[in-house]
Amino acid sequence: MTVRQIVMYPNGILEETCEPVSVFDKKLVKLLNDMYDTMIEFDGVGLAAPQIGIKQRIAIVDIDDHHGTIEMINPEILETDGEQTDREGCLSFPGLYGEVTRPDYVKIKALNRKGKFYTFEAEGFLARAILHEIDHLDGILFTSKVSRYMKEEELEGLSEE
Repeated sequence: MTVRQIVMYPNGILEETCEPVSVFDKKLVKLLNDMYDTMIEFDGVGLAAPQIGIKQRIAIVDIDDHHGTIEMINPEILETDGEQTDREGCLSFPGLYGEVTRPDYVKIKALNRKGKFYTFEAEGFLARAILHEIDHLDGILFTSKVSRYMKEEELEGLSEE
């Protein structure tokens, strides 16, 4: 497995719509494993393929809870509900944080690494992380949803997300 380089804003790939995955092979498995290693190396809770320069609809989320790593290939949002506003950051925008309002609940449909469909429901921080990563696949950056950027002194004492 390999740690990949994170693509930084303003690289154009971050604002492009990604292509669906159609081939489920060893290359895809290696990519998913590399994405996990990269996310962990850079202390993230999610990573989308365009963040490592790959224009495909692949994202992973792992908030270090009982769900483990959630691999989303060609994810679709089926349902959202509620509202939450909290701090968000992004590995492609190091040191930048802002308040973002997102749904508090999400239900998605996606494919796993073997090409099998599954549905998944999440609430709270996990829903936020999933929605953030799916946005990446549509070329939507969290900065377009920030209601207020946060100053460094506001971040002190908060745990890193």
